[in-house]
Amino acid sequence: MKIAAIQMNSTDDKAANLEQARRLIEDCIDKERPDWISLPEVFSFMGGTRQDKIAAAECFPDGPAYALMRDLAARHSVHIHAGSMLEKIAGEERLGNTTVAFNRQGAEVARYRKIHMFDVTTPDGLEYRESNAMKPGEDVVTYDCEGLTIGCAICYDLRFPALFDALSKRGADLIALPSAFTLQTGKDHWEVMCRARAIETQTYFAAAAQTGQFKQGQETRATYGHSLIADPWGLVVAKVSDGIGYTTAQIDRGLIKRVRAQIPVAQHKVDVKP
Repeated sequence: MKIAAIQMNSTDDKAANLEQARRLIEDCIDKERPDWISLPEVFSFMGGTRQDKIAAAECFPDGPAYALMRDLAARHSVHIHAGSMLEKIAGEERLGNTTVAFNRQGAEVARYRKIHMFDVTTPDGLEYRESNAMKPGEDVVTYDCEGLTIGCAICYDLRFPALFDALSKRGADLIALPSAFTLQTGKDHWEVMCRARAIETQTYFAAAAQTGQFKQGQETRATYGHSLIADPWGLVVAKVSDGIGYTTAQIDRGLIKRVRAQIPVAQHKVDVKP
């Protein structure tokens, strides 16, 4: 199976973001012929005010972002892991930061809402309070993709190994981490943590990321980019350069088996009480 990670520079212009996503997906399909494609976190709308986010959110399966991903998957007979989108949740003021995965027929096969909210102050003094606008999810989600089990996570989830341990216990072979890592944290933490999660879980790890600048209210903020694919040994086998683009890699199912046989960590795990 050939997989692809797409890197975008999304902003608060939803129509432009969807056109960027469409163009990158179709260019990747034309040139690389992948079987499975991941987009980054909040690919359809990034930045803006809280009210802007609410206005851009969709009630799945309605809405142009959902429809575009569904239609592209069916038209090109490709699996699309649709990064994450802003989801309106019935009876809830806050939104979901939500992944939806589509199979080759355009049918929805998985939906995952980001569990860990990015409520931090970065070294440059900027405050991020994701929980003000987003409701955290609760469910660990995996899905089948032609015999591969794919685990779902989003961005800040990366810092919480327990989630990845849970995905591993569910049999994940590939973990998808659509992201919008900040420039400040990304330059020091991004690659080392992606590789660590791949090593710990002995899975392929596909991390499609946002890159470049966007407006959050009156502030200009920057994301790190450097989308990557790591193998179960923790080696980065594909990476996107600066700017928008994509990268691809082949999934070697035999490598997954060999790594797990050589270092059988799943058999050696014990419950350690605090």
